[in-house]
Amino acid sequence: MDNVEGVIQFDLRFTPGEPMPVDALREIMAWRRILWLMGLIGHDPNRYDGYGYGNISILQPSAESPDCFIISGSQTGEIAHLNPEGYAAVEDYDLDQNRIMATGPLNPSSEALTHAAIYRIDPEIKAVIHAHSPEIWGWGMARGLPATPADAACGTPEMAAAAAAVYPGARTGRILIMAGHEDGVLTFGKSLAEAGTRMVQAMAKALAA
Repeated sequence: MDNVEGVIQFDLRFTPGEPMPVDALREIMAWRRILWLMGLIGHDPNRYDGYGYGNISILQPSAESPDCFIISGSQTGEIAHLNPEGYAAVEDYDLDQNRIMATGPLNPSSEALTHAAIYRIDPEIKAVIHAHSPEIWGWGMARGLPATPADAACGTPEMAAAAAAVYPGARTGRILIMAGHEDGVLTFGKSLAEAGTRMVQAMAKALAA
């Protein structure tokens, strides 16, 4: 498989389904819009081989699917207002088998496995954001923020395992740099507001540096 942005590299067991109710998605839709306006999620034909970039998720467990999380869909970066048709529900996953079980109108993001790894390692985390920012990435690398190894490629089991391995060092700051994934940055938190605020704060610090 090609180790490039936007290419799903896990074993996806996908069941097509109806969009989730808009009331269940209002917060994630709002934060995704903010990040899109900031250029942290988006699409640029001159970057990342023309693939869309960035994704966002929120934990939404149920009795039937205790590990369920909602995540923006694969290759939706160019969409300014991502409606319910642009999200998938990851109902279960197996990190050891590199497997994602999902349903919805379209496939989950290619980074769904990394989101799953963070949810699995820390039950306190309820939201994860994966953005692309040359400014934050360079600032974080220069300051030695917790980072995944340079040989861990995007969307792979190696990236998911690497994120989990370095997570303890990133737990307090709620930010992790993806050294082997050009401009890739993760923030996370007990809520979407916390994860989003950490990303905005990181951008402000990077621009002020």
